[in-house]
Amino acid sequence: MTRSVTPRRRHLFGMAAVLAVGLTAGALPGVPGPADASEIPRPVRETSSEGLREVFFVGNNWEGTADVIDSRGDYARIGRIDMIPDKKERLWEIYLNPVKLAFFLGIRLGPGEGHDQYVDDMYTTKDGKSVVASRPSFADVVSIDVESGKINWRFPVSGFRSDHMAVSPDGTQVAVSASTSNTVHVLDMATGKEAGRFKAGDKPHENVYTDGGEYLWNMAIGEVNTDLDAPWQDFTKGDRRITVADAKTFEVKKIIDMRERLDAFGREDLSDALRPVAFTPDESKMYFQVSFFNGFVEYDVHTDKITRVKTLPKNPDTSDDRTTFVNDSRHHGMSMSPRGDKLCIAGTMDDYVTVVNRETLQEGPLVTVSKPYWATVSGDGKHCVVSESGADQVTAIDFATGEKVASIPVGDHPQRVRLGHVPANWTGPTG
Repeated sequence: MTRSVTPRRRHLFGMAAVLAVGLTAGALPGVPGPADASEIPRPVRETSSEGLREVFFVGNNWEGTADVIDSRGDYARIGRIDMIPDKKERLWEIYLNPVKLAFFLGIRLGPGEGHDQYVDDMYTTKDGKSVVASRPSFADVVSIDVESGKINWRFPVSGFRSDHMAVSPDGTQVAVSASTSNTVHVLDMATGKEAGRFKAGDKPHENVYTDGGEYLWNMAIGEVNTDLDAPWQDFTKGDRRITVADAKTFEVKKIIDMRERLDAFGREDLSDALRPVAFTPDESKMYFQVSFFNGFVEYDVHTDKITRVKTLPKNPDTSDDRTTFVNDSRHHGMSMSPRGDKLCIAGTMDDYVTVVNRETLQEGPLVTVSKPYWATVSGDGKHCVVSESGADQVTAIDFATGEKVASIPVGDHPQRVRLGHVPANWTGPTG
């Protein structure tokens, strides 16, 4: 595998971030005992509703738009939504508040790689009338009417940055990570009102509902925006852990410290900062990526143990200098086929995507892509769909063959790709 790759160096927060970190605090909850395996559940998949069209929403993070494309077939683009129609108003608020401005600039220089982060995660309401999105640089979550393009409601998160989200299986609530306050907010999808919240580890990131919506898992990645990346500097990264909360009462039910489990497996060398995760259909196993590692880890939920670690190939043109990895991510993005027999892995810094046999952990062809940042599953379950943030396109990979099927141009720096619905004849906002 030979390709030319220009190293991508992360920017430090600088003086603005020093102020931001000094103003950030997050309390930690107590640590309950392990949950019984019988409490860990089965997934629920929402079916398409009559009069709606299933689509993908592609969040163009640096541009502040979302492209809407077909969720299967040729993945043709259907329309585009402006996710920051209130940009001027939000910027005035930020410029007039020195603390908000410090964090805004810190996001630009840190996780934004020199750009503002306008749209991160997105989910549609069950009726397909609205899309709910997190906007990191504006530290909020908004609901936007897909017909008019106008904002229905806005929820400012605690702290100064919003991040990954998850929608409940019944489609009534959305959970969002508030990065700088170590908080997960759960909001009503229709009204934007907060239903509850709970504390997580440092820099809460990925959220996943399990047991048909009974539990909500949050993965904290810790500090990823400094160049203190040498293994001996790991103590500077903060409290990285999984927090499992009751999705109705928001009481923390379980804390999982992967540091202990990785050490017990003999992989003291691996970071315990969990990146994207994927559960098997029966939720008995969870696969996850960690900072700095070209590969992934298999975790048995029932036994509460690491069972396997898979190392994937390195791109020889990618520097091993950890400070050049985007937000500590060597690989960032994974999804699982509906049958649970294949994993799709986005090799972010290594510029490839590969489909891995889950039984043997043997990888398939390394499909060349540019800085893949997310992986999901097509509406028909046949393809892994990844965002190529370095090429401004979305690419589909066949789960059966591991080969590329199609690439579709989208906006500037696509990151999250989520299934959703719009009205059957929708072609874009009319407002």
